Amino acid sequence: MTDEVLQAADDLVAAFGDGRLDDYFAAFAPDATFVFHTTPERISSTAEYRALWQSWVAEDEFRVLDCVSTNRLVQHFGDTAVFSHDVKTTVSTTSGQETLAERETIVFHREGSGRWLAVHEHLSPASGT
Repeated sequence: MTDEVLQAADDLVAAFGDGRLDDYFAAFAPDATFVFHTTPERISSTAEYRALWQSWVAEDEFRVLDCVSTNRLVQHFGDTAVFSHDVKTTVSTTSGQETLAERETIVFHREGSGRWLAVHEHLSPASGT
């Protein structure tokens, strides 16, 4: 099971880092929730997150250039798994390029089909940043 969760996480991170937004957002359940240190409120659905993402692109030409996941851990709780890792993301905006060091937790749930879907994501700055 750990390998399946790691594969789901790898697929999600790769889609994010490659800018494959349809694949990235498809890795989340429609009712997934998101807590980001860069937004003032909890995001209550994948559709809401995607709309927010589109506003970032429209307002600031936001684009992910690269994403690297390290220090990965999977904890299983039946059909739910908690994946945590350190993540370095390089982004481009109208202000230029920036590399962000963050910590992230993604909660996955296994559907009846056996597919692991992300149901919650929490992103915070890495210690010392």
